[in-house]
Amino acid sequence: MRKFNTAGLDAQMMRTLNSDEAANIYNGLDCCVTFEVYERLMEEHDASAQCIRDTYAFALAKQAAFLDISMRGLRVDDASRKRAQKELQARLTLLNSRFQRIMVAIFDTEINWNSPTQLKTLFYGSMRIKEVKKRNAQGAYVASVDEKSLQRVALNFYARPLVNFILKMRELRKKITWLDTEIDPDGRMRANLNIAGTNTGRLSSSENDFGTGTNLQNVDNTLRYPFVADPRRLLVNVDLEQADARNVGAIIWTAFYESHGAEEAGRYLDACESGDLHTRVCSMAWREFDWTGDVKLDRAIADQPADRGMSYRDLAKRLGHGTNYLGTPRTMAGHTQTEVSIIENFQQRYFAAFPLIKGWHEWTIQQLHDFGYLTTLYGRRRHFFGRAADATTHREAIAYSPQSMTGHQIDSGLMNVWRNKPDAEILMQVHDSILLQVPWHNSDSHIEEVMRLLHFEIELIGGRRFAVPLEAQVGWNWGKAGMSKDKKQLIDNPEGMVVWPDRFNRQPKPQNRLKDYLT
Repeated sequence: MRKFNTAGLDAQMMRTLNSDEAANIYNGLDCCVTFEVYERLMEEHDASAQCIRDTYAFALAKQAAFLDISMRGLRVDDASRKRAQKELQARLTLLNSRFQRIMVAIFDTEINWNSPTQLKTLFYGSMRIKEVKKRNAQGAYVASVDEKSLQRVALNFYARPLVNFILKMRELRKKITWLDTEIDPDGRMRANLNIAGTNTGRLSSSENDFGTGTNLQNVDNTLRYPFVADPRRLLVNVDLEQADARNVGAIIWTAFYESHGAEEAGRYLDACESGDLHTRVCSMAWREFDWTGDVKLDRAIADQPADRGMSYRDLAKRLGHGTNYLGTPRTMAGHTQTEVSIIENFQQRYFAAFPLIKGWHEWTIQQLHDFGYLTTLYGRRRHFFGRAADATTHREAIAYSPQSMTGHQIDSGLMNVWRNKPDAEILMQVHDSILLQVPWHNSDSHIEEVMRLLHFEIELIGGRRFAVPLEAQVGWNWGKAGMSKDKKQLIDNPEGMVVWPDRFNRQPKPQNRLKDYLT
């Protein structure tokens, strides 16, 4: 075989080679240069801090488990999938009919809600609402009608019902399109799991290498019921409860324990661990409700419907998270369609109850100025290359540690289950939860073992033990169990997920086609 000195290789020399020689050089460079880069990177790795080496080792350790999950995939009941498509299309047709009747009654013409041009004419022309502008691909600020822009348009009282129509129809269209995702010939849907897919260390997923499947981490809750258990298996979904909020509490405790003492540093974490945090936050935002101080009664008050299918507790959850992550009242008002004044008053009471949340914000920003990086309580370090004085960089940095910790917690538990309980087949990791299936026979003992293996606890400064609690749900399909009368579900789904062990129906209904799972 002819030898080439690639150090002196140039375009003129390449033109003198035949196709085989050129291909051999390309392949050789592809391998050798990549290996040279690897050697240089490993030199840097070996000289790095221990936390960086540990992060890299943990990422490598996850490869086999996530490949196993990607290859297994989720079983799809095609009849249920087609039923969902039919129901969604019927809802979209009905909504479109009602929307067009309004358009004709007011503007004497129908509107194509798929057309950005016509929506801009409707809101910024006919209704004379101030344009919401965004920078386009060419760098120019232009009028926009994407989802976030329409949420800001909805702050206008007269535009709000029209925006709600449009956003709901877009949501239905997106769901219908998602249900058309190609599945594999064996009736399963698979996704690639990307270990290094995000800056926070959280997993991401995407279409698999064969062009089928999709991002299975963001499956809408109302579209999960077509995913079903394999024969003689029971689905188990285990969630970390309020993980991001509890992680914020652990970070504040660690940062301020020595300077402020246990009572002050632990105020927010104590609130997370003492009961229903989101109901308590709800009572701060809507003080006009008749709050009782009783956990169950107050939860019922918080669960009252508010807007766009959300309860007041759902809104409070968003307001609490948004405030934790440096959200401004105006921005959060657009996301939640809540009056700015309500959020301003809420944040005043929220920071008064938990003053060290602001202290954590200031501490994080100072860390960016001083070092340019943050390290989580689990040792994952991230460098921030944006301007240290920029608000966008501040928001990214503040959200980083809690979200990264949640990813580390769920992945650590997942790896523990994968290594130690092979009969618990892991089907998907969904940011702060995992979906798996266990043998139906003696399922309780299998679930108890899974819960034990998923438990992940550390000791914080001052000897405080910290772990995020777990909640398990079980069912014959991945959807939520219940009836469709309240329109929160597409179908009656008695075989869906219920809380374990209190509410689980031990036998599938005989008339249900899923009964073959036990045979």
